[in-house]
Amino acid sequence: MSNLTLQQAVAQADLLVDRPTLDAAIGRIADAIARDYQGEVPVYLTIMHGALPFSGQLALELGARGQDLQFDYLHATRYRGATTGGELVWKHRPATALFGRRVLLVDDILDEGYTLQGVRQWCLEQGATDVRIAALTIKKHDRCVPGVRADYPGVEVEDRYVFGFGMDVNELYRGAPAIYAMKD
Repeated sequence: MSNLTLQQAVAQADLLVDRPTLDAAIGRIADAIARDYQGEVPVYLTIMHGALPFSGQLALELGARGQDLQFDYLHATRYRGATTGGELVWKHRPATALFGRRVLLVDDILDEGYTLQGVRQWCLEQGATDVRIAALTIKKHDRCVPGVRADYPGVEVEDRYVFGFGMDVNELYRGAPAIYAMKD
């Protein structure tokens, strides 16, 4: 599939979640975060590359609700362009000191949770007082790492290989404005 253009890939895929549904989910997540962090400025860590579209839209929704954030990012991956995960590899750690701070991790998908588990643990080791997770997409299956969940979940999707809205197939198709699954 990765030799297709974005238009061809979308035409050959199943639409799982359309843009209006994603926009509504991001609004609900922003409402919950703004309530939980009222009067505080959390460290807002975007997990690259996949969370970039979701994180940007969520940040604007939070700003519209009067919630300020201290932006930073990290790049930790288990996939490195592959379709199956391996060991967690750090490509960039946040520059912002996390000691004594509340941290909000923003990611595109919570699948099994190994990456988020490793990142959350690292944040706590850096002295973060609280680490919460906002995930746009939650995969429905029973393979999640125990104790890893999204505090601010977006939409649930089937246990299929998904792409779009930041999620990729071999580093492509992240810009699709909805969530799709490759046909079986």
